Amino acid sequence: MPNIPVWLQTALLLSVSNIFMTFAWYGHLKHLQHKHWFLVVLISWGIAFFEYIVQVPANRIGATALALPQLKVMQEVISLAVFVPFALFFMGQPIKLDYLWAALCLCGAVYFIFRQG
Repeated sequence: MPNIPVWLQTALLLSVSNIFMTFAWYGHLKHLQHKHWFLVVLISWGIAFFEYIVQVPANRIGATALALPQLKVMQEVISLAVFVPFALFFMGQPIKLDYLWAALCLCGAVYFIFRQG
């Protein structure tokens, strides 16, 4: 992607990847509870296939400019940034103040992993 910084390319691809991942891991809990677990595994694997199509290039691109721990923390922050709206809006989970505290802890992790020093 020309003229787009590596960190932004990585973040965008990881965001798409995490949307697929979240649905593969948790989406079945809403609509497929009545289905046999083995069928749900196959459906989840099908969704996860698309996750990996985006996630592998994201990590390869990211590794050209980011250290491995930076890539991991970025992925975790994006994962929770995708998961919280999913839990609230798709799964109908109630919002809790603990989500704010967890987000603040993640901000600390981002600070420490990306600071120069």
